[in-house]
Amino acid sequence: MTTTYKVLSAVLSYPTAELQAAAHELIIAMNTERLLPPAHRAAVGELIAKIAGADLLEVQSDYVELFDRTRALSLYLFEHVHGESRDRGQAMVSLLERYRQAGLDIGAREFPDYIPLFLEFLSTLPEAEARSNLGEAVHIFTALTERLRKRKSDYAVALDALVDLSRVSPDEDVLEELRRQQIEDPSDLGALDKAWEEAEVRFGAGDAGTDDCPRADAMIRRMSVDGAAARRPGGLS
Repeated sequence: MTTTYKVLSAVLSYPTAELQAAAHELIIAMNTERLLPPAHRAAVGELIAKIAGADLLEVQSDYVELFDRTRALSLYLFEHVHGESRDRGQAMVSLLERYRQAGLDIGAREFPDYIPLFLEFLSTLPEAEARSNLGEAVHIFTALTERLRKRKSDYAVALDALVDLSRVSPDEDVLEELRRQQIEDPSDLGALDKAWEEAEVRFGAGDAGTDDCPRADAMIRRMSVDGAAARRPGGLS
């Protein structure tokens, strides 16, 4: 199990008193594993310490304002590659099945493309396979890092750490497409309501090959291939 992915999953999750209480242990675990370079470990450690030292209600409010009220900063992977397309349902079903194959049983509260949950999944994989899966979404993590930095958010360091862990460069054409997406103003409630109006999302059977977002389908397909290669004696079942 890769501890650093679990630490980053905790950091990007909704802040809780339990997270604040575990801050010291999280920092020690990340520094002990040394999967990230020193500069990234220091930056993430400072973020963890800042969350731990802040008033819980304030840090929770800031989190909601940042990630839940601004679609361009959503922590749901397929939100950025599928947008309002109803075809993202099958991609989520495929990802959920991949989690189950790895022995990760999730509750009904979160969609499978929630980044903290995705990182929990990666923590169960061999390091090379985890990096490969992470690299499939590196363009999303890069775009989120840039957007968070523009907002002067401390959370940018956590997404930047994911970019570093992937050890790949994002496709510039895909990244440029993400950069052209409109960034909502969280104070404009009317614009936010319009942005979050979505077509019905399908979660039943469908043909992912006919979806309008080949990048999401490619990510799921790569995960399935990597997962099949890892299913060996002593590996994932």
